[in-house]
Amino acid sequence: MSADKNVINLNQIRKAKARADKRALADENAVKFGRSKAQKALEQAQTAKAKAILDAHKKDDR
Repeated sequence: MSADKNVINLNQIRKAKARADKRALADENAVKFGRSKAQKALEQAQTAKAKAILDAHKKDDR
């Protein structure tokens, strides 16, 4: 019988669609909020440098 070849497991389709939807949402969030490792390192280095410059200009009155 050739009818057996057209059997579809609806649970698999449902789960595949859920995975695809979850992946799409994750990709959206990565674009919105994500930063690369290099960007994070650059920001951290800039913050450290700014803090060092500020600390160098403090007066020691105490």
